[in-house]
Amino acid sequence: MPPQNASQETIVCYAPLMITTHGIWQGDNPLDYSLSLFLLQLILVVVTTRILVFLLKPFRQPRVISEILGGVILGPSVMGRSTRFANAVFPLRSVTVLETMANLGLLYFLFLVGVEMDIAVIRRTGRKAIFIAVAGMVLPFLIGISFSFLLHQRTQLVKQGTFILFLGVALSVTAFPVLARVLAELKLLNTDIGRIAMSSALVNDMCAWILLAIAIALAENENVNLATLWVVLSSVGFIVFCVFVVRPMISWVIRKTPEGETVSDFYIGLILTGVMISGFITDAIGTHSVFGAFIFGLVIPNGPLGVTLIERLEDFVSGILLPLFFAISGLKTSIGAIDGADTWGILALVIVLACAGKIAGTLLVALLYQIPFYDGVALGFLMNTKGLVEMIVLNVGKDQKVLDEKTFAIMVMVALVMTAIITPAVTILYKPARRSVTYKRRTILKTKPDTDLRTLICIHTPRNVPTIINLLEASNPTKRSPLCIFALHLVELTGRASAMLIVHNSRKSGRPAANRTQAQSDHIIKAFENFEQQTGYISVQPVTAISPYSTMHEDICRVAEDKRVAFIILPFHKQQTVDGGMEATNPAYRLINQNVLANSPCSVGILVDRGFGATSRIAVGNQIAHHIAVVFIGGPDDREALAFAWRMSGHPSNTLTVMRFIAGEPQTSGRNDDPGILTVVTDSDRERQKDEEFINQFKARIANEGSIVYNETVVNNGEETMAAIRSVDNDHDLFIVGRGQGMSPLTAGLTDWSECPELGAIGDLLASSDFAATVSVLVIQHYVGSDDLEDFGDAASPTDSPRNHQEPPFTPKNTNQHHPFQSPKGSSSYM
Repeated sequence: MPPQNASQETIVCYAPLMITTHGIWQGDNPLDYSLSLFLLQLILVVVTTRILVFLLKPFRQPRVISEILGGVILGPSVMGRSTRFANAVFPLRSVTVLETMANLGLLYFLFLVGVEMDIAVIRRTGRKAIFIAVAGMVLPFLIGISFSFLLHQRTQLVKQGTFILFLGVALSVTAFPVLARVLAELKLLNTDIGRIAMSSALVNDMCAWILLAIAIALAENENVNLATLWVVLSSVGFIVFCVFVVRPMISWVIRKTPEGETVSDFYIGLILTGVMISGFITDAIGTHSVFGAFIFGLVIPNGPLGVTLIERLEDFVSGILLPLFFAISGLKTSIGAIDGADTWGILALVIVLACAGKIAGTLLVALLYQIPFYDGVALGFLMNTKGLVEMIVLNVGKDQKVLDEKTFAIMVMVALVMTAIITPAVTILYKPARRSVTYKRRTILKTKPDTDLRTLICIHTPRNVPTIINLLEASNPTKRSPLCIFALHLVELTGRASAMLIVHNSRKSGRPAANRTQAQSDHIIKAFENFEQQTGYISVQPVTAISPYSTMHEDICRVAEDKRVAFIILPFHKQQTVDGGMEATNPAYRLINQNVLANSPCSVGILVDRGFGATSRIAVGNQIAHHIAVVFIGGPDDREALAFAWRMSGHPSNTLTVMRFIAGEPQTSGRNDDPGILTVVTDSDRERQKDEEFINQFKARIANEGSIVYNETVVNNGEETMAAIRSVDNDHDLFIVGRGQGMSPLTAGLTDWSECPELGAIGDLLASSDFAATVSVLVIQHYVGSDDLEDFGDAASPTDSPRNHQEPPFTPKNTNQHHPFQSPKGSSSYM
């Protein structure tokens, strides 16, 4: 009799209690046990993802690309083609554990996205962003409907309507978290196009979540019947409960927490448990568990509680657990399922038409609002960003048998390609017109004494503040020439936060700092507010730049151009120790300084802080006396340094000593008829002529100034130069020197042992540990694109009677002309 149990199905049997191994020395294979196997899978996923992130970083691709590709590589498309590898590392028995952990990571990640998102932003979003979001969804949705008839198989049991809804949502969604990272990488977050894209993507994301909930409800119920209605009504009831019950409870917890203290671990534990409860409820209702976690995160109020939750969960969830979800998506993707030229043709057509539909819908509304054509096209590309929500839609669709293997693979490839082309496309298309065409005053020499000196101050930590404030106070702000200061707090971008530029307006009193960085910013802002109130003729605008150290110089230079500043002051990367030495604080600070020197749109000063104004001070009335020395060898940097010191000399409490060094016997060699030597000599003569003109103007105008001493010293080499400087170093508390990028016989030999070439020969020695420990140093580099001596010749002296002229009262300029991008909580999001 033939066997009755013959079957074509594969039955997998394994021992459910085999979790931990006794060890290889006992003869056990670790891969036979679920915990060891899961850990190996997690290691492979994280390592593969990190390698791809590193490889794709030069192409500025968002991390979601690397994570999906990592799963594809580990899946049946590449490494999974080896049956031995697939059975050993990703056997069928491990799928349950892997998917459970991936969904747990997804649960908490969507909770964090909800915490970071601000619903109030949607209410503040203008009609422009709403219309762009809707137009960007409608056309791709219609394209999804048309392609659903090509991709939908007659053998599938799912209704055509459900399939259309899944496909339409997948094509029309814009991944808000991924878009935030793309805009940050492109330095577009604070531009007009960046603000519109973020607002539109936020609206798009919320619509996508609503459509996703409906799609899941329909997928789990083959027919639209009473069960589907109960699913929708229960979901609405859950949202109402979270808004009117959970949110007030969490607000009560926040109010109960003393100001300045973090929420207790007990309440944090309850909230994290609430995430799982919310996921369980929505999963039991019939919607996906992540929907409950997202809504629960959405009702968490703004403030320190949200920041605490993000800081505690972010690294582990987004760095370890979340890549598992994308890896699972990649493991489900079989590129081999896309077989035949017709299927690949459909894939190409879906990519082109879906992308074109999004661009067309966005461009249409953009043109109605008079946005330039190419800006509208770039905005359309940005709205094509795909990521988390689309992958959730596709995974749910595959699990519910709405999408077959071929359709799933096609849609994953669509998401990868559409997201990958965004950065290069936007880089080519979006070239904002440079607003600095009329920006002429890029140097101190170019800034006439009857206008305001616009200065950008860069600050890393509150320790930088006292010396910088003393320097600004000593810079002689007057009615005729006030100081317009932009205090830029530089914060390193960490975690999943997106780079941003925050312009601080009025501070909200009584609101505690959310974290250490915000506390530092508040401290810095308060210090400059007090400085502005206590010092006349000064206006201060605090700004915070949050970006990676590698691109922070771009933010500095962009703010300098936007604000049309003439002078940037950077803190030196070393600080003074107790014993008087100099130690490095952060090597990245030095890289920032070097990049700013190379790319700055104006003059730059690097301030070596040795407590300027904190020691050896003599009070004159209510003011502090400063003794300033300028080393003048020659060249544009030295002229710029003297111009700034000359301005400071107008302060009634300051004294200025100018030490000009002149070469001894001129060294002439070679034939004068050599064209090469003739060119060099001519350039040198031209610089010497400019130096002489500038010094003659200076000497003529200080003839009756008792607070300024001018000395000329003849030296023959660098050793004699430094000896002359050392002879007066204890008499001053600030040296101002030019960077002096060219070679000079007066500094010969000084660069042989240079530690910091960015300070120049003289600046490097003055900042070294073996020099006088009480002297601060300001090294100035003149803006290389300016030749402004003739303008300075027409200007009045910086010391020309600020006390003898009757000037109109100083009215601080409106420094808020650039409206800040008040980023929603969601801007600090994934990728």
